[in-house]
Amino acid sequence: MAYQFDFLPVLQNTDLLLRGALFTLELTAIGTLFGVSLGIVGAVVRAWNIRPFAALFGLYVEVIRNTPFLVQLFFIFFGLPGLGVHISEWQASALAMVINLGAYSTEIIRAGIQAIPKGQLEAAAALAMSRFEAFRYVVLQPALAKVWPALSSQIIIVMLGSAVCSQIATEELSFFANFIQSRNFRAFETYALTTLIYLCMALLIRQLLNAFGRRYLSRSR
Repeated sequence: MAYQFDFLPVLQNTDLLLRGALFTLELTAIGTLFGVSLGIVGAVVRAWNIRPFAALFGLYVEVIRNTPFLVQLFFIFFGLPGLGVHISEWQASALAMVINLGAYSTEIIRAGIQAIPKGQLEAAAALAMSRFEAFRYVVLQPALAKVWPALSSQIIIVMLGSAVCSQIATEELSFFANFIQSRNFRAFETYALTTLIYLCMALLIRQLLNAFGRRYLSRSR
């Protein structure tokens, strides 16, 4: 018997999918803000070999980059309560995304910092720039400009990876997709629409990041 497509039962729950998509974007915004900030700190520490933190960040990067995101999420949500740390589903998801993106952005940004010629810092000192000004305008902005495409791609990867947060009942997009499918049994239609929403979110985030890069980083190349 030929399969009869019926998107109506899924479209009737569009509000739930949009609610999940909005929450996914909120998680991504939190993960990006704090994850990239953590990455900047880690990149500076590792690029300039600030001891003993360089070794600690090195261990952190290796552990996170060589373990599955799902395991990291489970460790935070199920493991930390064993140490007396109890957090909600969305807090665990946000923390896992921050930690994961922080590790990857550390290495991405470090590559950008190491690509900055040392002569530029000497020139900044000759111009009587403060250390903060030299770091911001001579090191950080040019470094971010060099690696912005790679960093943007990693942010999108983390957003897409947030789909596994449904495994701890975080009410993001894939959580509601699974919920809807379990009620109407229209798996193809449900996940086809969910895939389209993820695609739209990824394209939206890429456009926003590209606009940010052109606005604030393009002159630093």
